[in-house]
Amino acid sequence: MNLIIDIGNNSAKYYIFSSTGIILHGRRPNDSYRFVQEFVTSYGIDKIIVSSVIDIAPSDRTVIENACSRVVWFDNSTPTPLKIKYNTPHTLGSDRLAAAVGAMCKAPARDIVVIDAGSAITIDFVDAQGNFRGGNISPGIKMRLKALHEYTSRLPLVNKDGAVPSLGCDTETAIRSGVIRGICHEIDGYITEIREKFPDLLVFLTGGDEKTLINNIKSRIFADRFIVAEGLNHILENIR
Repeated sequence: MNLIIDIGNNSAKYYIFSSTGIILHGRRPNDSYRFVQEFVTSYGIDKIIVSSVIDIAPSDRTVIENACSRVVWFDNSTPTPLKIKYNTPHTLGSDRLAAAVGAMCKAPARDIVVIDAGSAITIDFVDAQGNFRGGNISPGIKMRLKALHEYTSRLPLVNKDGAVPSLGCDTETAIRSGVIRGICHEIDGYITEIREKFPDLLVFLTGGDEKTLINNIKSRIFADRFIVAEGLNHILENIR
């Protein structure tokens, strides 16, 4: 059994993999990792891989390392099947790498774009030879909604859930549609541009806002909420 821990800005997602796939997954606050020992004991965890976009306190690292004899701290120096063609590989986020590996495992020897729609939106390209060619980062839905509220004097803070008409019919829908449809047009534009050079391109969408975006994107996209976890599990299984 493998335990995958994917630590984001606001919470930690966990996944337990057996030889047949995911048997348990969920989310915990990223202020305590005592659940790791519970899972190791209850499920007979053999290996753990941890990916984090935030700095982990030494005390939390100790809790995780004491729970299991084999813990991999995933970062840009961890071996993966990707060939990194990024000018600053030391700055490449572990979540972007893991998502790219997950997509590559699902569609080997294919040109791939991976879109991860979370706090930030990352759009990364991996070619059919397994070269990570780079990508772009932009603000996510909540960040854009919050910025409109905080950097203006009168615009309200709008919830991302609700009607998304083509044209807003009041201030709330104008903001929500402007943000969500704007992101979708942004994504469609990237896909169209890359597909001009790589016509057989496959596109994968994951992340916390995947469901909010998927119905408003015109391009054909494969939604996969577990692609980061599957990438991390593949990496863990192939580390010697």
